[in-house]
Amino acid sequence: MKKEVIHWADQAAQKIISEKGDKAEYTLAAGITPSGTVHIGNFREVITVELIKRALISLGKKVRFIYSWDDYDVFRKVPKNMPQPDKLNECLGLPLADVPDTFDCKHSSYAEHNEKEMESSIPRVGVEAEFIRQVEMNRKCSYAEEIKKALEKKDEIKSVLEKYRKEPLEDSWMPVMIYCEKCGKETKAVVYNGGYDVSYTCECGNNDSFDIRKKGIIKLLWRIDWPARWHYEKVDFESGGKDHFAAGGSFCTGAEIIKSVYGGLRPTSIRYEWIGIKGGKQFSSSSGNATTVNNALEVYPSEIVRWLFASTRPDAEFAISFDLDVLNIYEEFDKCERIYFKAEEADEKAYSKQKRIYELSCVDQPPKELPFQPSLRHLTSILQVYGKDLEKTSEYFKDEIKTEEDKARFDVRLNCALNWLENHAPEDFKFSVQDSISADLELTDLQKEALHKAADLLKTNIKNEVELHDGFYKITQDLELNVGDFFKAAYNVLINKEKGPRLASFVLIIGKEKVAALFANA
Repeated sequence: MKKEVIHWADQAAQKIISEKGDKAEYTLAAGITPSGTVHIGNFREVITVELIKRALISLGKKVRFIYSWDDYDVFRKVPKNMPQPDKLNECLGLPLADVPDTFDCKHSSYAEHNEKEMESSIPRVGVEAEFIRQVEMNRKCSYAEEIKKALEKKDEIKSVLEKYRKEPLEDSWMPVMIYCEKCGKETKAVVYNGGYDVSYTCECGNNDSFDIRKKGIIKLLWRIDWPARWHYEKVDFESGGKDHFAAGGSFCTGAEIIKSVYGGLRPTSIRYEWIGIKGGKQFSSSSGNATTVNNALEVYPSEIVRWLFASTRPDAEFAISFDLDVLNIYEEFDKCERIYFKAEEADEKAYSKQKRIYELSCVDQPPKELPFQPSLRHLTSILQVYGKDLEKTSEYFKDEIKTEEDKARFDVRLNCALNWLENHAPEDFKFSVQDSISADLELTDLQKEALHKAADLLKTNIKNEVELHDGFYKITQDLELNVGDFFKAAYNVLINKEKGPRLASFVLIIGKEKVAALFANA
């Protein structure tokens, strides 16, 4: 009996059920500090949880997907890609939610600007989550009991953390920090007075005592905050980057803290690797290298963005390509789609694998029939032949667009093709069809003769590109001209470059009359 191919998301779903038992509802969590632009590297955690959520739902389970914005974290560094950096620099030490939006686009804060940018993009790739703003949760004292337990068990927490430290924590260390009510900035000079009472002294000179159930100015430090929220939200699953899973990392210490302090168990989890963009750069909000989901959607349709992640295990590194590999990625997705609809042959194992990847790649339910698959490679050629005129390009494909669904997919791919050409395509890939031959073009007499004969050929009743291709080869054979020299001459005349799209089909797209005229004048 052949072993069934199980997708990694289905494996994770089965692991959650196995570890957490058969529950009425499972809570899956993710989150990030919105300290800068939320880039597509951060999106890997979001889409990982989304795909596992889909897998659980396919098993008939109810799922709650919560996404925490850690906007009550301290603003510690001004990213390079932010406007008005001097103004932001004055806000260091404040909670992110109190830093003004320097983009001047009417968001309530710097944090909200970064949050809304991602919140508006992920529904386009079929991701729905319940967003939780930690500034709201903390300021309404939601975690008062978790904070009290952490203060009471400070020494236990300290011993957990010190197991993985070279130097011990200071005697005055506390598992919390407080935002001063006078200057608004962080202070760690905290004293626990027992029960719900704490005191603090700020560098600005302010000091106070308060009840943590009544003033939401206190916050757990990250390594305690994470397990505290696992406990509060009853989290069943949360993934994490490889740094969190390193020995002594925050997931490791969190697992011990939730057990010893809150009497709970860590969530089921899987580790995910970093991703980059083609060329070796890693994503970093603080460095200004912040390609977003919206940036990816300018080049890839939603289903292909999902496919990039669904077809790659979370623990595998990969790069999002914006170079010529974009063409191959479209072709690989289209192949997956054809296999799903059995329009392309695949053995049983490959079919099972590609079928599940395709199901998880669809924003909604898979279509009932194989959709129109306009090749990106072909689209970019036609676009450039028509000088990037979208209407003329659409007209060229009109006979292949048969349904509203075909039209919708075509329009998305057409715009992606245009965006890629204008913003990412290598210069040697770009071309424009010449109206006249460049004055400084130098051709040999044999090349000119071949082009003149090609012009005569184009005036005959050539029916298709196969006949034209064969005709070009016959001309080079008759003249004993190297085929490469003929193609080089043809491309130089047509687009002022030495290489280009497949010549015979390219000539027919441009139009036999126009090409014949150019060749005849060579």
